[in-house]
Amino acid sequence: MLGIIWIIIVVLLAFWVLGLIFHIAGGLINILLVVVLILVIWNLIQSARNKRG
Repeated sequence: MLGIIWIIIVVLLAFWVLGLIFHIAGGLINILLVVVLILVIWNLIQSARNKRG
């Protein structure tokens, strides 16, 4: 499951960077960044739980 989350994070981050470089999809880029941050935080919480228990 964590592998899939990391793939999604990398893909969203790549789209965000491409959007910044080519100036496309204005506000959508910021939404993608927020989604990436949420997934990273979620992943960190899940991995901390797995290590603890």
